[in-house]
Amino acid sequence: MSERSAAAPGASGKDNQHLAPKSDIEISQAAKMLPIIDVARDKLGIPAEHVQPYGHYKGKISLDYISSLDSQADGKLILVTAITPTPAGEGKTTTTVGLTDGLNHIGKKALCCLREPSLGPCFGVKGGAAGGGYAQVVPMEDINLHFTGDFHAIGAANNLLAALIDNHIYWGGEPKIDSRRVAWRRVVDMNDRALRSIVSSLGGVSNGFAREDGFDITVASEVMAIFCLASDFADLQRRLGDIVIAQTRDKKSVRASEVKAAGSMAALLKDAIAPNLVQTLENNPAIIHGGPFANIAHGCNSVIATKAGLKLADYVVTEAGFGADLGAEKFFDIKCRKAGLKPDITVIVATIRALKMHGGVAKDDLKAENVAAVEKGFENLKRHIGNVRKFGVPVLVSINKFSSDTAAEMAALDKLCKAEGVECVVADNWGSGGAGAADLARAVVNTIETQPSNFKPLYPDDMPLAEKVRTIAKELYGAADISYDSTIKARFAELEKEGFGNFPVCIAKTQYSFSTDANAKGAPSAFTIPIRELRLSAGAEFIVVVCGDIMTMPGLPKVPAANNIYVDDSGRIAGLF
Repeated sequence: MSERSAAAPGASGKDNQHLAPKSDIEISQAAKMLPIIDVARDKLGIPAEHVQPYGHYKGKISLDYISSLDSQADGKLILVTAITPTPAGEGKTTTTVGLTDGLNHIGKKALCCLREPSLGPCFGVKGGAAGGGYAQVVPMEDINLHFTGDFHAIGAANNLLAALIDNHIYWGGEPKIDSRRVAWRRVVDMNDRALRSIVSSLGGVSNGFAREDGFDITVASEVMAIFCLASDFADLQRRLGDIVIAQTRDKKSVRASEVKAAGSMAALLKDAIAPNLVQTLENNPAIIHGGPFANIAHGCNSVIATKAGLKLADYVVTEAGFGADLGAEKFFDIKCRKAGLKPDITVIVATIRALKMHGGVAKDDLKAENVAAVEKGFENLKRHIGNVRKFGVPVLVSINKFSSDTAAEMAALDKLCKAEGVECVVADNWGSGGAGAADLARAVVNTIETQPSNFKPLYPDDMPLAEKVRTIAKELYGAADISYDSTIKARFAELEKEGFGNFPVCIAKTQYSFSTDANAKGAPSAFTIPIRELRLSAGAEFIVVVCGDIMTMPGLPKVPAANNIYVDDSGRIAGLF
C-alpha cells in the first residue's frame, strides 16, 4: 500500500536529499531509469539476446536462459509479510522494495520478486502495488495498469475455457456435461459486483442453454493460480488440462482436457509465462510476475520468477499478500510445499499507526501519541510472530517509519518485541530508499547467518481436509473451531474419495481480521470459522475453502480511486497511487 499518507518523507539517512513531500506517481515519473537491457546485463549478467524488451524499461527473461541456470547454487530467500492490514497502512511492498535497495546499498547482490497488481484495487480502494515514496518499482504506471499484458492473457485463457464449455454443451459433446453442474466461471480484472451472479445464454435456441453463471476477478481464477505454481511450460499445460470444469449427470468429474482446451489455453499464455524484469528507483533489478490475491487465492508471485531470482542473485526478497495469517501461511503451506522452496527468514512489517488502530484508536486520531494503544495493538503483531515461528523460520520485525511516530511509542514497541525474543528494526525506506533500509538489510543478513531456518509446513499432506482447515483456524487464527453443514461435510468426503485429500487447503476469508468478522481487530480468540463453500482447484492442486462472507468478485467502494485518476494535458497519468 502507498505510504503517501505520511506527513513527509523521513529525514533520516545521510543520503536523504528529498526536501518536500511528493506523491508516489510524481516520484516515479521523475525516476532516472536505465534501459532494461542494461539492468539485465550489468546487474544480473543476462545477455541481451535472452531479454525480450517491452519498450525501453520492461522486459521478459527467456525460459531457455532460466533453464540454463539450473546447476547454479540458490541464493537466500527472504519473505516479507505483515500484520493484519488496516486503513492506516503497513507498507509491505514498500518494505520489500526498500529492503532490496538496502541490501544492494550495503554491497549485496539482491533482487525482489513481486506480484503484478490487479486493476481491481488500482481503480477501487487500495491503489497500486508498486511500493511507495522512494522505495518503488518503475515504470509505476505501466506496472499498475496493463504492464506486459500477462493478466489479459490469463483472463483470455480463462474465458476461452468458459466458451469451450458452453460450446461443448451446445453441440452435445462427450462427455455429456450437466449444465446445472458447471463449476467454471468467467473472469474480468475489475471490481464489478453486478457480475457476481448472472444468467447466461439467454435469447433463444441459437444462444445455447440458459444457466446460472457468474464472474470472478481475474486474480481469483484457477488459471492465475496454475500460472503462478507451474514449474515450467510443460507443467503449465498439464495443469491446465487437469482443471475440473463440471460434472456429468451421474456426477463424474469433467476436466478441461476432455473439452480439448489445454493446448489453446497454453498458446494464449506462451509469452506471458516468461517472468517480467523491471527496476527499482535505484536501478536494482525486480522481477514481477503473476498476482493472485491472498484473501481469495494463494497470494504469491510465480514459482518460475522466484526460482529464477534465486539463481540470479545472492538474496531474493519476495512478499506474500495481506497479513501473515493469509499470505505467509499460503506461501509456506502451498507455494513452498509444492515448489520445494525453503525460506531463510521472514520479515513482518508493521507501523506504529496500524498498531494503534489494532489498539482501538480511530484513524483520525492516529497522529496523537498513545503508548497504551501501541501496547494493546501489539497483541496482533505478537500472534503473527508466534505463527511464523510455527513454520520453523527465523523472524524479524520491521517498523515502517512515519513522521508522527514518537520516541515513547517506539521504545514501548521495542521492549515488547525484545520480550518475545525478536529484533525490531525501524526502516525509513519510504523517505530515504535503500539508505533508509540499510539497518534493516544488515539485520536481515546477520539473522540469516546466525539463525538457521528449519522450515516445515504447518500440516502434513495426508491429514484429512477438514482437519487441515481446523489446524489453520486453531493454530494461526486463534479460533475455537470451524463449522460447516452436512453439504460441506459430504463435499469433504467426496473430494477425499476422488483422490484430492492430499491437496493443501487455500482459505478464502477477510484479510482484515484473524476471524471472519472484518471489524474484530487486534487478536480475537475463541471464535468459530464458518465454511460456506469448497472449490476444487485440481490444476492448481489445492482446495479453496470459502469462509464467512468473503467474495471472489469484489465490489467498488462508494468513492472509488478511479474517480481521481486522469490523464493531464501533457499526456501523463495523474491520481494513480
